[in-house]
Amino acid sequence: MGKDFILDGKAYSSGGPGRPGRPLVIAELGTSHGADPVKARELVDAAALAGAGCVKFQMVYADEILHPNTGEVALPGGLIRLYDTFKRLEVPLSFYADIKAYAESKGLLFLCTPFGPRSARELWELTPKAVKIASPELNYTALVQQVAGYGLPVFLSAGVSRLGDIEEALGFFPPEKVCLLHCVTAYPAPERDYNLRTLESFSAVFGTAVGVSDHSTDPELIPALAVAMGAAAVEKHFCMSRSDPGLDDPIALPPESFARMVRAVNHAAALGREEVTAAFSRERGEALVRAVLGDGVKRLAPSEKANYERTNRSLHALRDIAEGEVLEAGMTGVLRTEKVLRPGLPPSWAERIIGRKARRFIPAGEGIRFEDC
Repeated sequence: MGKDFILDGKAYSSGGPGRPGRPLVIAELGTSHGADPVKARELVDAAALAGAGCVKFQMVYADEILHPNTGEVALPGGLIRLYDTFKRLEVPLSFYADIKAYAESKGLLFLCTPFGPRSARELWELTPKAVKIASPELNYTALVQQVAGYGLPVFLSAGVSRLGDIEEALGFFPPEKVCLLHCVTAYPAPERDYNLRTLESFSAVFGTAVGVSDHSTDPELIPALAVAMGAAAVEKHFCMSRSDPGLDDPIALPPESFARMVRAVNHAAALGREEVTAAFSRERGEALVRAVLGDGVKRLAPSEKANYERTNRSLHALRDIAEGEVLEAGMTGVLRTEKVLRPGLPPSWAERIIGRKARRFIPAGEGIRFEDC
């Protein structure tokens, strides 16, 4: 079975016969609060009643994530100008301080995702017990290094990544401080793309605790089978209703479905692997279960291949850069590319290109490539 993950003095595990313990169930509330503190508390209350052990938020500053020229992005709710939406979701640090205190008063762990140096620094000021790094930021070297410097337990999500990307990010952390979350970066993610035996591979190769960040819409299949494969944590988007206007609400679980997931996760943690897989094989069919479990070889899932180098980070021009202009700090940023702009160099090149001359005009927002400097 998978390794325990120690967080705030408590061990979370995938359980199993003779191995008491339960995984940590994380309700991903993200930005579904819509910058409304009343809605944020409503979500926390509902997540607690549904059985979550942890609530996770996202500390959003638009300029840390996207360039304004990113344009429209296709999300479950339709095409939106994501940069503008993120701007509307920016809230003062006191918002997170208040919701952290409220969540902890309900006996819940507070978890939050930073997206850049400012949000990471401000999150650190809140004295969290752990930090989450989202899949698109796995290759954001400076951010990963900054978070590692805080010495906190980290949930590291590994969607839309290759094995080398994961290995590089993990190099900044002691293995015992990390819970590596297997993820498929697609919204929604097809259950057959999950290849859950990857959890066993991660545990064996990297020596970390493992878990799953699940973007599928089924409340039981992926979470329960992930526990059977050793998951010490299960994360799933949570909403009051799938018709709510939050960015992820169309693929999130409303309270009754989330409670159903919690029961399935806890039941799986009380059983052995063979019992869990046999039960799902009887209920859903052996072919589906075999497809969901996969072969354990980490690769980009079919549904996320097109997102690689676009959802994750690369170097982009923050303003128009003229041919012959010397690149200086403040002219470039480590951003998500998305669909309209072109990807740039990996984030690890951020300091290496400083002082080079632009060989051609680089429009604001576009990725900076080898041939550009």
